[in-house]
Amino acid sequence: MDREELFRRISVANDKKMVLVVLDGLGGLPLKGKTELETARTPNLDLLAAESELGLSHPIAPGITPGSGPAHLSLFGYDPLRYEIGRGILEALGVGVSVGKRDVAVRGNFATLENGLITDRRAGRIASEKNREIIAYLRTKIDRIEDAQIGLYSGEEHRFVLVLTADGLSDQLTDADPESVGRPLMYARAKNEGAAKTARIINLFIDRLTEELKTFHPANTCLLRGYAQYPAIPAMGKLFKLKAAAIAVYPMYKGLAQLVGMEVLQTGRSIEDQIQTLKKHYADFDFFFLHVKKTDSYGEDGDFAGKMSVIEEFDHWLPALLELRPDVLVITGDHSTPALLKAHSWHPNPVLIKAAFQRQMPLAARLLDAVAVSDRGTRVRGKGQAVEVRGKFGEKACAGGILGNFNAMDILPMMMANALKFIKYGA
Repeated sequence: MDREELFRRISVANDKKMVLVVLDGLGGLPLKGKTELETARTPNLDLLAAESELGLSHPIAPGITPGSGPAHLSLFGYDPLRYEIGRGILEALGVGVSVGKRDVAVRGNFATLENGLITDRRAGRIASEKNREIIAYLRTKIDRIEDAQIGLYSGEEHRFVLVLTADGLSDQLTDADPESVGRPLMYARAKNEGAAKTARIINLFIDRLTEELKTFHPANTCLLRGYAQYPAIPAMGKLFKLKAAAIAVYPMYKGLAQLVGMEVLQTGRSIEDQIQTLKKHYADFDFFFLHVKKTDSYGEDGDFAGKMSVIEEFDHWLPALLELRPDVLVITGDHSTPALLKAHSWHPNPVLIKAAFQRQMPLAARLLDAVAVSDRGTRVRGKGQAVEVRGKFGEKACAGGILGNFNAMDILPMMMANALKFIKYGA
């Protein structure tokens, strides 16, 4: 019996609520002795951590730097080594594009090309409105290459989706992305003979787009990666008996949620908006995935303070989430994105699990508003009370937590167990 068959056998439906909050790229590396999470002023997270179980998780395995797709699959309970899903399919689903058996979906970045070299892989994170203008223009210029129909769709900021439709296409290509600045355009290569046609069409597309956009600085070329055809993956409803919903802004994460059978809820862009969406639909589902993107964006930009500010913004709105009293709450990241590296990294993610059936004893019964920070921890004052939390929610605290170091695939099963959604296995 494999892992998935076990879940099918022991999962049961009940009315308990589970919320998985993913602060994308949450983990970091120290600057002046502290990471972004440890430096941020987070009185509410600190108090919650004091009455929760803590640990560190590896999305794939120790030492492996994950992409966002496999990292989220792990959080949803799937083995990312079993299901290799190209980012293109996730981006396509996230922007509402249907993908069929004759299609290959590709994740694209608009980028800046100067004197034959890539100088910005994200074209200065152009506004989404500008992105839509460029895509509308390109649709009038590039609609077919050889026998392949070309579909172009805007994403957020510099991102877009390319969908090729033709017979005999393959997703077995290398990325057309140098993954660093100061290097020339990179073209796709076929990994096998069956992918030669697709590689040729992709490379002709790159040249055509670059020619059409030569006056569109800073978005005057593109980088392509994450080629994908539609995969077969079991839905969360079948594996875990869950009625699941996703609250996410960026297309890739909405696409991944759809792929595993979640209903994607319409929401505003701010953390406050997302929590209000959670409240609005709280009675309708038993599992919620709430995704916050900007922690990762600032990490990739090397903006330590910006990443801290998103963590602090989430901390500000955390009491509103806790008003719902979820039976199981997890706060974690999909991967680490240290501002010092300006990239995803192999470092494990901080994990907080708050549930009723835990070994960690609560130090505080509720969150209070007025706070002051001391060297020993966070002191919270209100209505004549004073509660001191010794410690800070962050990588160091999680490293010493009761959960220890574990695989991110085990987070959802632990949530299921704490929500009494697993029956006993065996006699």
